[in-house]
Amino acid sequence: MFKDKKVVVIMPAYNAAPTLRRTYDEVMAQEIVDQVIVVDDASLDETTEIARMLPKTVVHTHPKNQGYGANQKTCYRLAVDAGGDIIIMVHPDYQYTPKLIPAMASMIGNGLYQCVLGSRILGGYALRGGMPWWKYIANRFLTLAENIMTGAKLSEYHTGYRAFSRELLEKLPLEQNSDDFVFDNQMLAQILWLDYQVAEVSCPTLYFAEASSIDFARSLKYGLGCLSTAIKYRLAKMDLIRSKLFSR
Repeated sequence: MFKDKKVVVIMPAYNAAPTLRRTYDEVMAQEIVDQVIVVDDASLDETTEIARMLPKTVVHTHPKNQGYGANQKTCYRLAVDAGGDIIIMVHPDYQYTPKLIPAMASMIGNGLYQCVLGSRILGGYALRGGMPWWKYIANRFLTLAENIMTGAKLSEYHTGYRAFSRELLEKLPLEQNSDDFVFDNQMLAQILWLDYQVAEVSCPTLYFAEASSIDFARSLKYGLGCLSTAIKYRLAKMDLIRSKLFSR
């Protein structure tokens, strides 16, 4: 708990068996986490079996692979249904350190923000942590384009380390979003559309063999999806189009 607010950590998982327990142990070491929710998107390894052995953990397994965005939709739905007041997404591949959970939870629990991101760019951690140079360049280009289109000034839109208030999650039309990786980007655009301020904290990141990643082809598809989302956002703001992502 944080100030009588229930803290729930969600883990959208796929083939996370090698790193799930290590991530979980560090999550629970932060002492304020009340519950962990692991959603296994039909992994081909022992992700579900390992998750079921973890205390204070709710495990949900998709019968077939539905995609990263669909996994998150299930995660957020279960977290809200479980009574979570502060909901934090931590990838179970140990790419993002769970040690920032107390800081992110406090920013939401004290009523300062409704959304907090762990940024790999603030502090210059991305390349030092092993981010491939081509991903770094793509990250900077997309972030610049998205900031221009949305009018925001975020350091990056592509981190998977995120914390939300229950109040905010209940206002977002998440079911309208993609079931693929661009879900993350659409979700942030929706938050900005509702005029919420997004906070960022500097986050060290590790890239290693067991850490999840997407190949160049899927990265290209994701990048084009991000640009499409940003353009739709700007056109909707100008009342030139109607989009199911951005409701009036």
